Amino acid sequence: MGSMKKLQDYLTVGYVLRPRGVKGEVKVEPLTDSIEQFNEWDVLYIKDGDQYYPLKIITKRYIRNSVYISFEGYNNMNMAEKLRGQYLWIPRDQIGDLPEDTFFIADILGCEVRTQEGVTLGKVERVIHTGSNDVYLVKGSTGEVLIPGLKKVILDIDIIEKEIIVAAQELEGLLPDED
Repeated sequence: MGSMKKLQDYLTVGYVLRPRGVKGEVKVEPLTDSIEQFNEWDVLYIKDGDQYYPLKIITKRYIRNSVYISFEGYNNMNMAEKLRGQYLWIPRDQIGDLPEDTFFIADILGCEVRTQEGVTLGKVERVIHTGSNDVYLVKGSTGEVLIPGLKKVILDIDIIEKEIIVAAQELEGLLPDED
């Protein structure tokens, strides 16, 4: 029996860059629309295999575009070092509903990108935030393509089926060797 496709239960909201100081605090790059969303959470999760483990937040503070967090049980630099390079997750139900036509980065990653003619460009590896719009870094057999996340380019996003349909004519010059 094929398993029912469904949305991920957890979404990534931050990435641990490195420990800071000797008391176990870590510097986190937020992967949310607004850094203030961290005010809403007392517990974040780390993923190990298919399991998510809760980390209780003791302190958090904001410096420029980073969040500095200390977690219960991680009270020195060596403990904090174990969190380096980890994504921090929260259960999807802890985030309010998104406005229409907006998506969580976690749902976009790994989506297969095709033109409306059915040409597969690859899978979304990364979402890059630029000032005006997001750009999807898509990796496929022909290399990397940068696709602007604009309505005229992105025709359809189906996060259940994990596919994105793009308008090839809007990507003139962006696609690898088109001859």
